[in-house]
Amino acid sequence: MHRRSFLQRSIFSGAALVPYRESGFGDVAANKPPDFQVATPDRDPIAIQDSTLIVNGLDPSELTTRYVEMLRSAGVSCWLRSRTAPDVQAFADAHNFLDAHRDRIVMTTTVKEIYEARRSGRIAHIFGWQSANVLGDAKGEPPPTALRAYYQLGLRVVGIAYNVSNIFGAGCLEPHLGLTRAGQRLVEEIHRLRILLDVGGHTGEQTSLDAIKMSSGVPIVCTHTNVAALIDNPRNSSDRLFEAIANTGGVIGVTAFNDFHARTRHDTKITVTPQVGLEKHLDQFDYLRRLVGSDHIGLGPDFIEGRDPNAPVNSEVAPPEVYSRKPWLYVKGFERITELPNITRGLIERGWSTAEIRKVLGENWLRVYEQVWGS
Repeated sequence: MHRRSFLQRSIFSGAALVPYRESGFGDVAANKPPDFQVATPDRDPIAIQDSTLIVNGLDPSELTTRYVEMLRSAGVSCWLRSRTAPDVQAFADAHNFLDAHRDRIVMTTTVKEIYEARRSGRIAHIFGWQSANVLGDAKGEPPPTALRAYYQLGLRVVGIAYNVSNIFGAGCLEPHLGLTRAGQRLVEEIHRLRILLDVGGHTGEQTSLDAIKMSSGVPIVCTHTNVAALIDNPRNSSDRLFEAIANTGGVIGVTAFNDFHARTRHDTKITVTPQVGLEKHLDQFDYLRRLVGSDHIGLGPDFIEGRDPNAPVNSEVAPPEVYSRKPWLYVKGFERITELPNITRGLIERGWSTAEIRKVLGENWLRVYEQVWGS
């Protein structure tokens, strides 16, 4: 069967997943397709995906063999698996899984290692935190060596706060509160260790802007958020913050989470936000392209594959003005990573050039990773 036909069956009819690529990949620059700058509607989304290294820029799904195969089926070569500040035991569990499945997935801490993983047909795994809560609490500042220990375990991306305030700064529910003194020291240590700083989204706006202000010359990212100008949800980010991130040379990851496309701060009485379609998701990419340009946009779908969709949540961290009651939904047409070709096809139809689509699929993330971590 033709590969594209099988992929479509796998995506749309639930067929068993198979690896999307088999082996042997060169560097991105060596694989530029002939229509690199073309923006015609008849381009093949699979060919564009095959021509570049795809980075899933934020995804806290469970580390399982099934999800690794889903990533391979989608054409993803690199996965930033970022969770809410897991402790040492969580790192140990992840390392044990990676050791047991080193033929499929491998820990990476540099862009060189990401390319090496791709050439060997394995998924490149990156450790990330969505907040730094584990480093300290309200009783005092964290010890200066704590972050270094997690760096040695492989941690390469760190957020500051998860929706609510912590010792370092504020979450998105308190957007006017700034970075604390402990937060300033945290940001300094993040940059000293050459860890990528993740702001916006879960982290509050003023805290994020304060962190950016003290990060001169270093790209800063927001791994997963949506556009507040399109949907007034407290979890979404402002144009002001997007422009500040882009001015550092950073990247904004776009989530596929349904509430952030359709639920506003005034919808607290709506139990479950009605599911929206792919067009609303593509609108996010178009908006950011007009605002900051295609050099600053990436994938940050924020899937939770393998986790209990009905697990209870802390209402303080996940209040009704931000989130529906579970089960949480994703936008129709991009409800799982295997539907990634729908995004590529949608960008083609909206007139994005092949070069721009490749940037969104992974090249922008790789550029920032290399600038912060080194090659």
